[in-house]
Amino acid sequence: MISQNEIIHDDCIKVLKTFSDNSFDLIFADPPYNLQLPKNKKLIRADGSEVIPVSDSWDKFESYEEYDIFTENWIKECQRILKPTGTIWIMGMYHNIFRVGKIMQDLGLWFLNDVIWVKIDAMPNFNGRRFTNNHETLIWAVKNKNCKNYTFNNEFLKQMNNGLQMKDTDWIFKICKGRERLKDGNGIKAHPTQKPLKLIQQVLLSASRKGDLVLDPFMGSGTTAIVAKALGRNWVGIEKEKKYVDLANMRIKKYTEQAR
Repeated sequence: MISQNEIIHDDCIKVLKTFSDNSFDLIFADPPYNLQLPKNKKLIRADGSEVIPVSDSWDKFESYEEYDIFTENWIKECQRILKPTGTIWIMGMYHNIFRVGKIMQDLGLWFLNDVIWVKIDAMPNFNGRRFTNNHETLIWAVKNKNCKNYTFNNEFLKQMNNGLQMKDTDWIFKICKGRERLKDGNGIKAHPTQKPLKLIQQVLLSASRKGDLVLDPFMGSGTTAIVAKALGRNWVGIEKEKKYVDLANMRIKKYTEQAR
């Protein structure tokens, strides 16, 4: 029995194995990107302030092979528990999205689109040796090529887009900042990779219906739960880090109180 509308504090692969086949209508995953950032290297903005990079242990892998094994294991379980009428969305950047895509295809997942999130106010490349990384990719797929009756709210999306069919590059949203960005007592961002509410909202509005069951195997700051609750979807979250479970639960509680 799946406990709905709760965050499960545990390793995602361990938890995913406990779910029954064909259980979820939509899976949204924002997994570790394996950013491979250099140790002890400071990034300084033009105003002299320091950029706080992703340095958590959950994003560190000894090799591409280790990352690939981890990725295959959690995606394989997600494929098993996804309904034939459901879809899975997996986010990534150039660090990992090509490896993720290959693994998905090798497992038999069938791609529908690669959606581009164009990031307004993206952080520039400070040393001027590369282009500014201005987008992230969401791979949208069904569990196999025989899945035909998956949810896609095309007419509703056209209404949102001035009567035009939405393109996979129409996803233009600000990065998470300002009042939306969660911060700790020292004014430092509480989660290094918090995603904007509007991005997850677009995912759920595109490919789910009220009452559907949504899974986020890397719940992080709780954005998927907040959006699912606001849109009348049920949800299940998994999060390995206790500090993020506490952060997300506090955020969900605050949202629930404000919504009354």
